[in-house]
Amino acid sequence: MDAFDEATLRPLVPAVIGVLVRRGADFAAAEDAVQEALVEAWRTFGGGDDGAGEDGGDDGAGATAGPRDLKGWLVTVAWRRFLDAVRSESARQRREVVVDGRPGPGPTEGADDTLRVFFLCAHPALTPASAVALTLRAVAGLTTRQVAEAYLVPEATMAQRISRAKRTVSGESFDRPGDLATVRRVLYLVFNEGYSGDVDLAAEAIRLTRQLVELAGPHGEDPETDGLLALMLLHHARRQARTRADGTLVPLAEQDRGLWDTTLVEEGVAVLQSALSRQRRGEYQLQAAIAALHADAPTTAETDWVQVAQWYDELLALTGSPVVRLNRAVAVGEADGPRAGLAALAEVDPDVPRHRAASAYLHERAGDLATAARLYAEAAGLATNVPERTHLTRQAARLNQASAAD
Repeated sequence: MDAFDEATLRPLVPAVIGVLVRRGADFAAAEDAVQEALVEAWRTFGGGDDGAGEDGGDDGAGATAGPRDLKGWLVTVAWRRFLDAVRSESARQRREVVVDGRPGPGPTEGADDTLRVFFLCAHPALTPASAVALTLRAVAGLTTRQVAEAYLVPEATMAQRISRAKRTVSGESFDRPGDLATVRRVLYLVFNEGYSGDVDLAAEAIRLTRQLVELAGPHGEDPETDGLLALMLLHHARRQARTRADGTLVPLAEQDRGLWDTTLVEEGVAVLQSALSRQRRGEYQLQAAIAALHADAPTTAETDWVQVAQWYDELLALTGSPVVRLNRAVAVGEADGPRAGLAALAEVDPDVPRHRAASAYLHERAGDLATAARLYAEAAGLATNVPERTHLTRQAARLNQASAAD
């Protein structure tokens, strides 16, 4: 193969884990062994001091070239690491089928168990945070350090979380059907984490969702996974316009739409149209349809707010989500005026996140600047991240200054 890099390795990780599990390794041991194989691959082919190859690859491949069959090389090395671990734990008699190096019955290298690894990492027994962390390790192929940096927690803390998650799913069989909806939810959580450390989780979530689309069947066969991909692409297209150089948030109405990635927008719209044509609408397709309307409008004022509100009506009927109800109230305020939006917002539980921020926005549009300033300040106190808190505080200050000037 040509140039060797980390991006070449990551897509192979779940398939290699699947081979080891089918040979008799439990999930936790298989995942550990594959991680060790990844380190060995990078040390051998990624510019490390030791250029010697393992069996199954090209000897003397050099620091920037890997073996012709990289997956086979990883399987060989990971399997050896697993056997070493088994022997070191005196598990010879409990693992007779694997200690002599023979795989168990059934398909091994010829079977692609990537989708089952997706299912396993999104197991319903796991908390959302644990499912996301395990997915990033076992499906995305990230190291514990990378996952910890992305979540801004100590590496030891993340290691414990991942270890507990692996213990939870280790007894699960690969033959049990998984829940595709749960996998989609986990990937959406990964996407919403955005970027921290040296790994762009939004881009990683898009990569994994593309992989899930392929695994779930021919394009269009699983419209809701397509809808999730479209939603991610449309949101990611606006990324460069969302923040200023100092890290503060830029509201949609103030974003420089010239910074939006039109290639991602076009792809997202095309994927969405294909999904909607299947006439099996789901939550992610409806969210993507709303995002597409925002992407299609030259300015916020020219957005088809009536259609946005209609999509929210359909999304609310499908999900009953209080967050959707809140977002619908804002859309109604844009389509029918701020008073109509406030009336719709009155039907939303005040404890729903960002309720005060939405109320502040609608009160400002209605001309009640004093109330809007107070609500912005209250919303800032409830914000869960610094950029959002800074933005809301500035909004309150801006309105207070305007009121003082009047």
